[in-house]
Amino acid sequence: MTEQKPSRGKLISFWALTALFLLPMAAGGVADILHVENVVETFNRLEYPLYLATILGVAKLLGTIAILAPGFPRLKEWAYAGFAFDLLGAASSHFAVSDYAGIAPPLILLGIMAGSYLLRPASRRL
Repeated sequence: MTEQKPSRGKLISFWALTALFLLPMAAGGVADILHVENVVETFNRLEYPLYLATILGVAKLLGTIAILAPGFPRLKEWAYAGFAFDLLGAASSHFAVSDYAGIAPPLILLGIMAGSYLLRPASRRL
């Protein structure tokens, strides 16, 4: 079976959504690893140990690399799944401590991620 080339508009939309998603995830990963003030405050408010920020930060950076790297479609699937777990966990964690303002940002990123996932070209699919 021959591989169809995606339309130019679909490809541009994929890369725009992917960039819109991965830029904050990568920046957040660096912030998590460096334990910037905002990260420390958030983890304290959520009552999570700070070492978890380092683990999540490394995972975010590895996931970003996996999605951007050519090839490795199965690894990309796992990266998208890992980001979905991270974002759903973040939203539910904020909900659990009645920090309702903290629920929307991860859910918005989840929606952007879903758009990236659904628009990915055939070369990036299993």
